Amino acid sequence: MHIVLMAGGMGTRFWPRSRQNTPKQLLNLINDKSMIRTTYERVKDLTSDEKILVITNNDLKEAIHEHLPELPAENIIAEPFGKNTAPCIGLAAAIIRKHASLDEPMVVLPADHLIEEVEKFHEIIKVAVAHAEEADSLVTIGIKPTYPETGYGYIQRGEPVTTIQNRTIYKVKTFAEKPNLETAQLFLKSGDFLWNSGIFIWKTGTILKQFEEHHPEMAEGFDLIYQNVGTPKMEEMILDVYMRIKSISIDYAIMEVSRSVYIIEAEFTWNDIGSWEAAYSISPKDENANAITAKNRVVIDSKNNLIYSPNKLVALIDVENLAVVETDDAILICRKDSSQRVKEVVDHLKRKKLNDFL
Repeated sequence: MHIVLMAGGMGTRFWPRSRQNTPKQLLNLINDKSMIRTTYERVKDLTSDEKILVITNNDLKEAIHEHLPELPAENIIAEPFGKNTAPCIGLAAAIIRKHASLDEPMVVLPADHLIEEVEKFHEIIKVAVAHAEEADSLVTIGIKPTYPETGYGYIQRGEPVTTIQNRTIYKVKTFAEKPNLETAQLFLKSGDFLWNSGIFIWKTGTILKQFEEHHPEMAEGFDLIYQNVGTPKMEEMILDVYMRIKSISIDYAIMEVSRSVYIIEAEFTWNDIGSWEAAYSISPKDENANAITAKNRVVIDSKNNLIYSPNKLVALIDVENLAVVETDDAILICRKDSSQRVKEVVDHLKRKKLNDFL
């Protein structure tokens, strides 16, 4: 199988640590390894290094190769600019088509999510591949929600269609965007909705056929890229296609309109670590539930805080539920439950052209 790691995002909700040249996937948010390194080590035993592709951007291509020196340099592919996940996946499929048959299984996943219980992850992926090959279908992985999260998309599962290795595959009934709290509570209560993990499994030919059916103009672009893979014109052709291709997610472009979408419920712990609050939830904590990374600390009557200040002494007095993140040139202070709004700070910096802080 081929494995595609999507690593082009900027991780704006992790400002000020996440910057254009060091986005979320290059940060060590959960251990002493970068997110992309952790993801690579999770998938490497499923296939060979020659069959692992990373789709990123020009600014990150060299850095990613430093984090993943095992991969052939040509397996780290730069998009000329971001056009969301559908073009990213179509580009990867065109390249895989050049090096393998259309029946080659293709596993696509973000490079910056946390997944524990690696053996269970491998088992689920193998079951998904088996169904994708047998039914010529699109398969995704759903995560059983444990609380009414409003920052994730949801997928409603329909009727069970088959069982492989004691794991049930369900027909997908519908996709739902990030809900408000009341709707998320209804989703949780129903028991039919799973978090959308952003992990996809299919045959290379299957996803290319889906593009032909639902977005023929995009399929034409991917075919042009396929014809030029490995030639001196490859980068030029990718740029030409990306200048014309629409920016759209794979959910909108294919998953929500296809009649061949199935879902398997994961049995592993998953977190997309989409905010400082999410990072806090998986971080080690002291006796007062403070997650602190600091050179030195003084904590007085303070609890439930996330503090990142590796080079300075931090003193906390009578504060709760804060996220404080310090870098050489910036300090973020916000309520943990408002950390999804950090993206607004980045948007403000862009509008004011304060590029030194981006």
